Amino acid sequence: MRISWFSHYFSPEIGAPSARIHDLSRGWIKNGHQVDVVTCFPNHPTGTIYPGYRLSPCMSETISGIRVHRVPTYITPNRGFVRKLAGHVSLLPSSVLLGGPRLDRPDVVIGTSPTFFAAMGASATAMLRGAPFVMEVRDLWPAIFVELGVLKNPMLIRWIEKMEIALYRLASRVVTVTESFRRNLLDRGIPEKKVVTIPNGADTEFWTPVNEDGQLRSELGLDNKFVVLYIGAHGISHGLSSILDAAALLENRSEIEFVFVGEGAEKSELIKKARRIGLRNVCFLPPVDKEGVTSYYAMADVCLVPLRDIPLFDSFIPSKMFEIMAMGRPILGSLRGEAAGIIERSGGGVVLPPETPERMAAVIVDGFDRPGELAAMGRAGRMFVEREFSRDRLAGRYESMLREVVAERGAGRG
Repeated sequence: MRISWFSHYFSPEIGAPSARIHDLSRGWIKNGHQVDVVTCFPNHPTGTIYPGYRLSPCMSETISGIRVHRVPTYITPNRGFVRKLAGHVSLLPSSVLLGGPRLDRPDVVIGTSPTFFAAMGASATAMLRGAPFVMEVRDLWPAIFVELGVLKNPMLIRWIEKMEIALYRLASRVVTVTESFRRNLLDRGIPEKKVVTIPNGADTEFWTPVNEDGQLRSELGLDNKFVVLYIGAHGISHGLSSILDAAALLENRSEIEFVFVGEGAEKSELIKKARRIGLRNVCFLPPVDKEGVTSYYAMADVCLVPLRDIPLFDSFIPSKMFEIMAMGRPILGSLRGEAAGIIERSGGGVVLPPETPERMAAVIVDGFDRPGELAAMGRAGRMFVEREFSRDRLAGRYESMLREVVAERGAGRG
């Protein structure tokens, strides 16, 4: 098959969408398929184009056997709703007019959302090229923005919801990353046969337990520290301010250090808060590449996977938790719902309610006092991901579904 993805994000950017597309595509290429990706020039999350790239009408390259076609968009940092929206919207015409013609005739076109505009570009290209369209749903748009209070205009919300439903109806299949998302779509009238859950997971060959050599600890001045790590987007979804409250409760435990690695819309406010309340057991570090992430995970004694205390987040599964478990690190999950159930079932971590700093502080102290239990959690998490959430296994399921879609389109033409 010739499989084409449309995505706002892709390697060398790190994060859930880039990792998902990269890892699944590699699996399909191993099985003899051709994979193309239409995407932006890499700039997430800082809004600065990565070294080695220059904005141009279109650039094609090959990454891990994947044919990548980069089109120009409005470049902006990952902060400010209006500016981010402008960046997302700009992908739609570029992807269709500049990216689509670069593709060999695809057998199937996948649009991964967020953002809707990547999915719209995929849908339009599929229609122009006579291919079936598959839509991925990695977040519930616009529901998440309504819950977070970012979207308040009723007319705008209704318009976006109509666009959302129209895309689902155009798609031959809608792929969700959680069962909760799937139930949400079924409850809204999308036919059951169209909606398939293929969750995120981890490349267990890349994310693998490694022995820490101590170099990173020394460079950061963390020798003999118990490292509590958060790595990833510093956004409004993650409740990171609550982690600072937990750090404040543990200020008298000088052996415990909270390390934040990444970038995002909330980072500057988090740094201001840490300074305002005089936290000395917290450090903020810039984002790192994929290899750098593995070094931080190897250094961590416990890894945080938090979400805000918002009901809709009960249906979300942060993809980083599979990478953490694959590396044999214990998780402290501050969340509810489907993600909490997976962590508990894996034995790879401890779950507590979201945004409960007193509980978080107590669990961290308990982990510090019981390192053997943390090590056992790490081993259990690794075995669990190998058994149920390896990318190779998930790529096979996805491939089978794509074959069905292509066969159905062929039968319909016949």
